[in-house]
Amino acid sequence: MIFIDNNGVTDPTLNLALEEYCLRNFEGNKDYLLFYINEPSIIIGRNQNTLEEINHEYVNQNGIHVVRRISGGGTVYHDFGNLNFSFMTDYSFKSLNNFEKFTAPVIKVLNNLGVEAELKGRNDIVVNDRKISGNAQFSSGKRMFSHGTLLYDSKLSEVANALNVRMSKIESKGHKSVRSRVANISEFITNKVDIDTFKSLILKGLYDEREDFETYRLTEEQWEGVKKLREDKYATWDWNYGHSPKFNIKRARRFQIGEIDLRINVEKGNITDFKVYGDFFGKDPIEDFEKLFINQKYDLQPIADIVNSLQVNDYFGNIDKSDLIELIYGADEDANPSKII
Repeated sequence: MIFIDNNGVTDPTLNLALEEYCLRNFEGNKDYLLFYINEPSIIIGRNQNTLEEINHEYVNQNGIHVVRRISGGGTVYHDFGNLNFSFMTDYSFKSLNNFEKFTAPVIKVLNNLGVEAELKGRNDIVVNDRKISGNAQFSSGKRMFSHGTLLYDSKLSEVANALNVRMSKIESKGHKSVRSRVANISEFITNKVDIDTFKSLILKGLYDEREDFETYRLTEEQWEGVKKLREDKYATWDWNYGHSPKFNIKRARRFQIGEIDLRINVEKGNITDFKVYGDFFGKDPIEDFEKLFINQKYDLQPIADIVNSLQVNDYFGNIDKSDLIELIYGADEDANPSKII
C-alpha cells in the first residue's frame, strides 16, 4: 500500500482532481491510499441534480464550495472536522460495491481506538446506529477507488443549513431521525484529540496492518496535471451544476440501491430530453443510458425493448428491469411489466 501525500491541500476542487488524476495516471497493480481534509464544502454525487440538493442562498452567503465528484451516491457536507479517505486499486468485479472490503481496515482501527464502529446498510459506518461515515465508489474500467468520509469533529448543524434534504428520504424516516442518525467520532473517544492527531492515529493503524506501506509525493509535473484537471473540470460551473433540461414528466422512486429520479421531456410523442438523477451506484456512465432514449417514442413497448436489451445493473446496481420499466413509463392498467420482459 502506498500513501499519497496531498501536501495539506484543503481546496475540494483540487483534492477531487488529485484523486481522479491518481486513479487514471498512477501505475496499475499497486494499491494507493489518499487522505484529505476539505474546507467547508458540499460534495455532490455524480448523478445528482445540484440545484435540488443545496440551500443555494445559504451556500452563497457562507462561501461554501459546491463540487461534484465522479462517484455515485448522495450529497455530503465536508469541513475541517471531516477526514476523507480513498483506497485506489485495480478494478475487480468482486470489489465493486463491496464496501465491506474497503471499510474493514478503517473499522478495525476505529475499534482499536475504542470506537465501536460497524458497517451497516448499503454503505455506512455507524456507531450505536448513528452514522459516522458514508462511502462511495468509482471505476474507470481498469482501476477503481472506494472512498469515504470520517466525521470526526464536523459542524453537524451546517448539514441541515447547507443541504436541502429530499422529501422522499424524510417521508420514510421522519425529519427528526434524519438529523439524529449522524454523529461525530469524537463523541465516542475518551481522550479527545484534534483532527490532525486523529488522522495520524488512523494512518498509523493502517500502517500496522501492512508491512509494505510507503509514502509517495507527487512531482511538480504531476501537480501541474492535477491543477489542469481542476481548471478544466472541478472548478467549472458546467461540471458542478450543469444545465438542467426542460421536462414535462418527473418520476422518482426509492429502491434498495438508492433513489432514481427521472426528468423526461416529450414532444409530439417522442423523447427529446431524458435525464437521470439519484444516489445510486453504477459502474457505467449514466449518460450512456440516457442517450439511448433520445428520439425514441414515449410508449411502453419501445421503452421495454431498450431496457431489456441492457445490463441495467451496470448503470444502477441490482435492480429489476420490470421496476425500471414501470418507473420510466408508469403503471399501465392493461400491461403487466413481467409480461413485457
